[in-house]
Amino acid sequence: MTEQSSPWATPDTQTVIEPVTVPASPSAAPAEPLRRREQRDAAGYASGRVGRSGTPPPVPPPDVLEHGRGDDDDPVRRNQKIMKWLGGGAVLVVAIGLVVILVSVLTNNATTPGGLFNKRAEAPSDTRPELARRCPPPSIPPDNPRPGGEEVPPGPRTTDAESGISYKQFGEPWRPLAENWRDQGELKITYRIGQDFVTEPNYDGVGSDYHATILSGHVPAAVNDGMVLDLHCVGDQIAADVRVSFYPKGNQLEQIEAKDLTLGGRPARLLKFRLHFNTPGLRAKSELVSIALVDLGKPEAAILYVSIPDTHRQFDSVADEAPQSIRPV
Repeated sequence: MTEQSSPWATPDTQTVIEPVTVPASPSAAPAEPLRRREQRDAAGYASGRVGRSGTPPPVPPPDVLEHGRGDDDDPVRRNQKIMKWLGGGAVLVVAIGLVVILVSVLTNNATTPGGLFNKRAEAPSDTRPELARRCPPPSIPPDNPRPGGEEVPPGPRTTDAESGISYKQFGEPWRPLAENWRDQGELKITYRIGQDFVTEPNYDGVGSDYHATILSGHVPAAVNDGMVLDLHCVGDQIAADVRVSFYPKGNQLEQIEAKDLTLGGRPARLLKFRLHFNTPGLRAKSELVSIALVDLGKPEAAILYVSIPDTHRQFDSVADEAPQSIRPV
């Protein structure tokens, strides 16, 4: 049996591949040597290369889309493009949010103690009466047992049912109060009951009269009946309010007396002082003042305010008699 040998194995047979002759154009470059062109064609599977079987290898799809074809024809690429846009938008939103937070933190640290995240919620508004805010009750209330009522002195009396007290009524030249007196201080107390008389009519030439007064009123002190008043604080505030409300600016205070006592069996505080002033057209240069503050055991403190100008010193005793005659009603 004869062995059939492959024609590729015949040593004396030579295969010559003729170079492909391409017509040269006037602008074409010189033809490259065969070996270099074959190497370049092999790297890219260029058309015209022939394998042993004589069939050209399949041509892969081009890396670059042909002109006129977009990614919209490919759903996979279209979804990828949409996801890229969504992802980029999300990153942009997060970056803007971080910038806003950083700016807020920096600006709040510069203007608000504690910064943005340490800012405490604002406390609810304080609805307590003015006196309760200015003169809160002492942390340890004093021992003030409710004493029995004292006997009411005989004679005419002025009764202030709204304030909860009564006191001695004086005769001529004193007359019942014809109009309310309202201070312009912090507590805004209105005195509606009492007596007065004119000591200097039309002292300023424009119809203003100067008075001696006995005035009673009250000031809300608490929102519950169990509060114990700080009579020292309350008395000082009332004295400051009458000075700015009823006397010339720049008046000078001469302290005479300030003491705790009982009036009508109730805890009280008495302030007595003289105010010195100088007002053009006014003959009075000073005034004797007494203020009695009484804790009646309820949400309001009772007040008795007495003022006697130095032009009528014969009535100075009223500054003592009126407070001593106070009784709860």
